Amino acid sequence: MKFTDVIGQDEAAKRLTGLVAEGRLPHALMLCGPEGSGKMALALAFASYLLCERHDGADDSCGECRQCKMAGKWEHPDLHFTFPTIKLPSMSAEHKPVSDDFARQWRQLLAGGPYFTMNQWLEMMGGENQQAIITAGESDELARKLSLKSSQGGYKVSVIWLPERMNQECANKLLKLIEEPPSRTVFVMVSEEPDKLLDTIRSRTQRIDIRRIGDDEIRQALTARRGIDGNTAARIARMSGGSWLQAIEALEAGNENELFLDMFIQLMRLAYMRNVKELKRWSETMQGFGREKQKRFLTYFMRMARENFMYNFQKPEIVYMTQREEDFARNFARFVNENNILQITDLGNKAIRDIGQNANAKIVFFDMALQMIVLLLAK
Repeated sequence: MKFTDVIGQDEAAKRLTGLVAEGRLPHALMLCGPEGSGKMALALAFASYLLCERHDGADDSCGECRQCKMAGKWEHPDLHFTFPTIKLPSMSAEHKPVSDDFARQWRQLLAGGPYFTMNQWLEMMGGENQQAIITAGESDELARKLSLKSSQGGYKVSVIWLPERMNQECANKLLKLIEEPPSRTVFVMVSEEPDKLLDTIRSRTQRIDIRRIGDDEIRQALTARRGIDGNTAARIARMSGGSWLQAIEALEAGNENELFLDMFIQLMRLAYMRNVKELKRWSETMQGFGREKQKRFLTYFMRMARENFMYNFQKPEIVYMTQREEDFARNFARFVNENNILQITDLGNKAIRDIGQNANAKIVFFDMALQMIVLLLAK
């Protein structure tokens, strides 16, 4: 993995390599930014850079030396990964899951590229409906690994994905590791919600904020890496919101958002026709989705409400929709206006809260559907 494989983020890459060149490399870094911005890609490229035998004076790893080849397969003995895990039915009651339990699945995930989501990782582990955390057992195992001497005589690099998912016991133990780091050890944390971390951990790491990827950078990557024509790439880049993950999702035929758009259109049409019987069936279909998928639909629901509201201003530069979404908005957008946009948004937020609190999904979505009947009549 090299910095040239990262989409955009040249400024962050230069900052990371500059820390090494100037002899100011801290023992703990935290890369913070939104999902899809390339934080993990940067962390992996930086880990490879630190482990490379020939990076001195260069702005990237060589990709050819023995260390780079081992790092490229994610099997370097001085590269350690920590990530959220789940408890499988096959595990004993006393066992605290650790990253090594899922090493094969992790390497398989990384083999698909450095841009991925927690949902993809949960699916890879086989626990789509579980909450993944980093346990105290992981901090114990990491302390044991890092106490050993570097096998290659260079840095030992610990990449920690989503440290905000550590439980309290794990966070306290990791704090001790960071306060007294083993020799030649560099911690690289990759966080989306750093405010959930202990203040004492944040204060002992150097934070680097990773911005969303620029539209031009996404457009160029879509054209160069995926062979997308310029006009299509430009539209996808604009609606991706600076996320490479969103851009890739928009390319995939039959992706989840296509299903969500169908469900959104069905909801709005049935609500407009006041077809309570079919709305009940719609809510039963939504009940069949897992809770995480239900929450993703509700997030999509609120995005579509916002985009349809903005469509009324007839300023394409502030609207971010696929062609199919825009085709529906052309006739529907007028029903989302200043009289109901706030209530529709509140309705979506309330439903997300209720689903997150394990409320009956059928009741939540049927109530939401009935309220949409009233809201669409707002003048």
